[in-house]
Amino acid sequence: MNPNSTQRLWAGFDLGGTKMMAALFNARFEMLESQRVRLGNVRGSKAVTAQMIALVRQVLRGAMRDARGRLSGIGLGVPGPLDLDRGIVLEAPNLGWKNVALRRILEQTFRCPVVLANDVDAGTFGEYRFGAARNARCAVGIFPGTGIGGGCVYEGRLIRGKTGSCMEIGHIQVQPRGPLCGCGRRGCLEAVASRLAICAEAAAAAYRGQAPHILKRAGTDLREIRSKTLAAAIREGDFSIEQIMRHAARQIGTAAASVVNLLAPDTVVLGGGLVEAMPKLFLREVRDVVRRDAMKGFTKGLRVMIAQLGDEATVMGAAALAAERVCKTAAPRPLSGNQP
Repeated sequence: MNPNSTQRLWAGFDLGGTKMMAALFNARFEMLESQRVRLGNVRGSKAVTAQMIALVRQVLRGAMRDARGRLSGIGLGVPGPLDLDRGIVLEAPNLGWKNVALRRILEQTFRCPVVLANDVDAGTFGEYRFGAARNARCAVGIFPGTGIGGGCVYEGRLIRGKTGSCMEIGHIQVQPRGPLCGCGRRGCLEAVASRLAICAEAAAAAYRGQAPHILKRAGTDLREIRSKTLAAAIREGDFSIEQIMRHAARQIGTAAASVVNLLAPDTVVLGGGLVEAMPKLFLREVRDVVRRDAMKGFTKGLRVMIAQLGDEATVMGAAALAAERVCKTAAPRPLSGNQP
């Protein structure tokens, strides 16, 4: 295959617990077509993969007549534990999946290579290639949402484990005797700073009469308290909500400082719906805590940035990972300048 071919097309896919997005890119990674759909009550591997296939076909049809014949690879950003080498989703509780051979299913359907990646890894890679972390030697991505995901690109390559992804920033323990986390331990970053944890605190504040604007907009229903709802409540004067958000952002800063001490990145990218809704608040709090708690030699020149690509980060990163794998442009490189 000629990696410089201008005829190639690359598809990126972002599979979430409640929605999915597919996009098609040309060889210059200009987006030609994209589509988003909500999953609704669709669950189970057969139903969801059928919807995934239909969405990819939809973007191919929407882009150009001969798009399917020019499709050179598909990159998938998927949540949950993965076997990256075999292309298997080991578990996706929100989708009711266990041991789904997702790569094989899509390769048989579209007759092209398929690359599987953790969704936050793909988003971090997207920001490294096309967004806030361009030209970084070491870029760390932190994406608070329902959970808190992390990723790291080191000298152009995603850091990963032997068979799966790593960088579980959400499970760094920040409060040893803190709230119970979904992983079974106490005091993980997710347990105190994820959107779920924040919404639980906001609902309690509304119930106590301390957040009248949240109460008016969403009541105490966690499903109705969204990132934009929280941001609007702060603008309208719910001081308790602002305090909850700032505390959560500072906890993320504490975890980020530990990662900075381990990896000495030159760029930390903050993304996800919560950050997009309140970028100034998150940037200020996280940056201040990192500068206070990380080693001074590692914070000199460190950039803490807001992600630039929004919802497109994962599809762009996944498509770029597929292109690198297929074209073999990501040749193995030493992890140290002292190695041959």
